Amino acid sequence: MLKVMLFLHIVGAVGMGIYAILPFVVGKFKQLSGSAQEGLASGLIAGGRIGQYALVLQLLSGGYLISNMGDYSVAWMITIIIIFLALGALSGIIQAPLKRIAAASAKGENASASISKVQTMSAIIFILFLVIIWLMAAPWYK
Repeated sequence: MLKVMLFLHIVGAVGMGIYAILPFVVGKFKQLSGSAQEGLASGLIAGGRIGQYALVLQLLSGGYLISNMGDYSVAWMITIIIIFLALGALSGIIQAPLKRIAAASAKGENASASISKVQTMSAIIFILFLVIIWLMAAPWYK
C-alpha cells in the first residue's frame, strides 16, 4: 500500500504543476485579443480545477505517507497543512476573476482589473508552491 500511495503522491505533484506555470501564462493575458483571452481564461479554469484535484490527492496520500513513513515534527506538519490550505483557497479564489475575464472577453469588454487580480494571485500561488516543494525536499525531523 505504501508504494501505491507514494505513486499517487507523485501523480498529485505532477498535477499541481499548473501552479508552476500559472504566473508565466497569465502574464500573456494583456497581449492577447478578446477571443484569445476568453480561450486562455477557459483553459486556466480547467487547469486550475485539475490542480485543485491534485491538491486533494496530495493531502490524502501525504497524510498516509506521514503516518507510515517517518517521524516528522509537529511544527513541520502544521506548516505544511497551513500552506496547503492557503494554496487551495487561493486556487479557488482565482477561479472567479478568471471566469470574469472569460465573460468580459466574450462580450468585448475590458477585463484589466480582473487580469491584474489574477496576475497577483498567481504570483502568490507560485511562491507558495515553491515553498511547499522546498519544505517537502527538506522536512524537519524530530
